[in-house]
Amino acid sequence: MPENTIPAFEYAIQAGVDALEMDMAVTKDSVIVISHDPILRGPICTGPTASAVIHELTLPQVREWDCGAIRNPGFAKQTAVPGTHPPTLDEVFRLADRGNFDFNIETKSFPDKPEYTPSPEEFARLVLQKIRQYKLEKRVILQSFDFRTLVAMKELAPEIRLSALTETDPRDFVVIAREAQAAIISPQFNLVTQGKVTAAHRAGLQVVPWTANTPADWDRLIQAKVDAIITDDPSELMAYLKKTGLR
Repeated sequence: MPENTIPAFEYAIQAGVDALEMDMAVTKDSVIVISHDPILRGPICTGPTASAVIHELTLPQVREWDCGAIRNPGFAKQTAVPGTHPPTLDEVFRLADRGNFDFNIETKSFPDKPEYTPSPEEFARLVLQKIRQYKLEKRVILQSFDFRTLVAMKELAPEIRLSALTETDPRDFVVIAREAQAAIISPQFNLVTQGKVTAAHRAGLQVVPWTANTPADWDRLIQAKVDAIITDDPSELMAYLKKTGLR
């Protein structure tokens, strides 16, 4: 299903996932919307212009964009769902009563592009407001590459679980997580080794790599004893885990 959309989340819930992973941006009128990138553009989304920065649009303007009409060329099995607009965080949180899954939500924040988002402190405040509105404190994980948003959330609400995302950092997972003040480290899956996972577990951390999509990669991560796997293909991963006796 089109990524970061209600049809995608409904599909994942039906597949029986433990968590929904998504990315957040903030509109000009301070509404949190779900979008992988802070810029709406093709081939994922089509709208009144070639591209648009979400933080420069109001929510009604964001609603003019269709992010489901065209199949993502990178995912051959994806089904187009025309008329699918970027959902708000409110709409996603309203799915909470459909199961016991968590919400793994990412602040897409960029230190070198401050015009794309509110300040880290304001971003964290807006997210926390929604978490508390829907009483989802125990079901939300806040993740980010921009550790400033994690530190800000830690100060506002230390009970919210935090996850430090990293893509290329070769350092020990424990060092990275401590820098982010997070109890979860979420590395690009190729960074995972059994030694790093063991050290992280000894420090009381969880390891949740992204984004592994093949049985060979799932096997390697399972052997390294990671705590969870982020994937683009939840149904296939769930079937694989059941086949191998891990579900």
